[in-house]
Amino acid sequence: MKLQEYLFLVAMFCLSCTQPIKCQTKLKCPEKCGNVTLEFPFGTTPGCYHEEDPSFNLTCNEQGLFFNGFRVVNISHSSQISITFPPSYACYNKSGHLQNGAAYYNDRLGNLTLSDNNTLFAVGCDTYAFVTTSGTRRNSFGCISVCDEEPLVTNRECNGEGCCQNPVSAGSSWYIVRPYRFVNDTSERPYRSSCIYAFVVEDGKFKFNDIEDGKFKLNDKGLVDYSYLQTRRLPVVLDWSIGGQTCNQVGNASLCSVNSTCSNSTVRTGYVCKCEPGYYGNPYLKDGCTDIDECTSTTYEHNCTENSNCENTNGSFLCPCKTGYHKDNSAMSCLLTEINEKPDSGSADYEWAKIFLGTTIGFLCILLVVTFIQQRMKHRKNAELRQHFFEQNGGGMLRQRLSGAGPSNVDVKIFTEEGMKDATSDYDDSRILGQGGQGTVYKGILPDNSIVAIKKARLGDSSQVEQFINEVLVLSQINHRNVVKLLGCCLETEIPLLVYEFINSGTLFDHLHGSLFDSSLTWEHRLRIAVEIAGTLAYLHSSASIPIIHRDVKTANILLDENLTAKVADFGASRLIPMDKEQLTTMVQGTLGYLDPEYYNTGLLNEKSDVYSFGVVLMELLTGQKALCFDRPQYSKHLVSYFTSATKEKRLHEVIDGQVMNEKNQREIQEAARVAVECTRVTGEERPKMKEVAAELEGLRATKTKHQWSDNYPEPEENEHLLGLGILSAQGETSSTGYDSIKNVAILDIEAGR
Repeated sequence: MKLQEYLFLVAMFCLSCTQPIKCQTKLKCPEKCGNVTLEFPFGTTPGCYHEEDPSFNLTCNEQGLFFNGFRVVNISHSSQISITFPPSYACYNKSGHLQNGAAYYNDRLGNLTLSDNNTLFAVGCDTYAFVTTSGTRRNSFGCISVCDEEPLVTNRECNGEGCCQNPVSAGSSWYIVRPYRFVNDTSERPYRSSCIYAFVVEDGKFKFNDIEDGKFKLNDKGLVDYSYLQTRRLPVVLDWSIGGQTCNQVGNASLCSVNSTCSNSTVRTGYVCKCEPGYYGNPYLKDGCTDIDECTSTTYEHNCTENSNCENTNGSFLCPCKTGYHKDNSAMSCLLTEINEKPDSGSADYEWAKIFLGTTIGFLCILLVVTFIQQRMKHRKNAELRQHFFEQNGGGMLRQRLSGAGPSNVDVKIFTEEGMKDATSDYDDSRILGQGGQGTVYKGILPDNSIVAIKKARLGDSSQVEQFINEVLVLSQINHRNVVKLLGCCLETEIPLLVYEFINSGTLFDHLHGSLFDSSLTWEHRLRIAVEIAGTLAYLHSSASIPIIHRDVKTANILLDENLTAKVADFGASRLIPMDKEQLTTMVQGTLGYLDPEYYNTGLLNEKSDVYSFGVVLMELLTGQKALCFDRPQYSKHLVSYFTSATKEKRLHEVIDGQVMNEKNQREIQEAARVAVECTRVTGEERPKMKEVAAELEGLRATKTKHQWSDNYPEPEENEHLLGLGILSAQGETSSTGYDSIKNVAILDIEAGR
């Protein structure tokens, strides 16, 4: 390019935009509002924004830049925008009663959705918070913050003590954040602040240890005062895209400019644009993607050597050799060109030929040796890496536990990494069956065309390795037709894998509450399913080679095959009970609404914990209602207390599912309801054993005379059942595949309406 032409192009570009790097708007449109740079398709005046979608119309005034009333702090043409939003809070008086607070709704997002570049925080002692979202799917998630008897003033990490956090999932167009205090006593605790807080904030924009920077202050007790959060506005990241069509659907009518590419949005409907490699700028503007001059840029550096020149081209650059050098294609570098005098005799040519031949042969020999050594080192490195992954994924732990657990009833096959990739089409998203706290489950097709379910554990949490190995250990001790069968595992990959038989008709939760199946289970189906579940748990408690406590019995962990036969799944939280012990002291794990209150209060695990959880499942089968639902009236939020109260007050017909009740089965349903109430007594000693429960329900199926337990187990006292224990999960809002469970616990207070 001639110098005159280059200067002309530079001048024309400067006329169109006085700041070439920062100009991201249309000509004659405002470039900034306050300290926020505007980027098309967003704008503040007609003709300056993408007018087919009103969500891109922003408001600029003296207070700053706003989107639907929310202050905008940053816009990026990489399909994200940041707004500020106040935290939710709840303040309690000295008696422990709610005094004031605010749970803020963020329901004005328009066509924008919540990004996964955000985190939920809950700040305060004895606090739990959850987020309810709505969009392409309804979802809930949360976290729990607890404190010891004395405040921990040296540790300011947000790790569950005084502060907890949880990642936010993408795709929601509406959400609400709510904090609660879950300790059910009214005594004043000196380490608890009067107010608790919950909020969603952009990743990296909030740190619990900001007290070191002077953002927090101490109250008269020497404790941290978080009250400044009530007036603070925190940044939240939203995702955006263009239109409601894919790139193929919109075709040439897309906003993507020259030198840019169109790709479908991964979090919502529509498409996004991106400058091609070698170009930069705003891809939504005409000619918005301009060439990067790698030869002069300090941001995008070239890789030309010192013996070559750098020549910029559209979208790339060249490296021609300097004068006096020539290109060596084998070494991809410029070598010095030597000009030799012509030999005077044939002997000189012969000598040079010998030198050249000897040098070439020597070079080839060296090359062969180096290549051989590299291949051996690569093979050795791969073997060491596979061994590293094997140990990292608990291979040694598995060998040790299997060798100490007695003979295995299951022939566990070891699968290779390549075999797992082929079976899942390289873990394609279309093969995902479900996701949960312990990992992701894929549908796999083995070389013999058999269909399996492949569970891929999560990374980054060492406790998940123990859960993974525990599930292999537990399933290796079980051989039962109503337990999902473990086929094998793969430990040589970075992420450990379990391979199960494929159950094709979803979970019991899906059939009772989900939208994927028609909720038309008859009473005969439900009673048979209850008998199969009870029989399986009785087998685990009494007939297995080593007694097993499942510890997470719920409808989402009961799979159904094509014949609606029950298959108990997800043994990640289960425990083997030594023959010389009746109970174990363990870290409390379970799911909200199903967890045994006695186990939560004492930490002592025994088979009666499974009995309580089964009682909740039986109530779900009878009523068709979820174990815990915050959308129901306060008196019926928790199914156990609601069902028990209705049974005691002779109002059982009010809670039984209308699809199963008829004149012929009323007595059977009443007997099943009595069994469910007996199973969910607060004290474990008052509950029957699973073997007795299975016999009672089997007796109902055979329409034989039932044995009454009323004399052995007195009627429950009022308010005897707790609302439930567990973590905040999406189970009440979305369908689950039943291959995973969620751990951590919380206790909710019925009388406080939470």
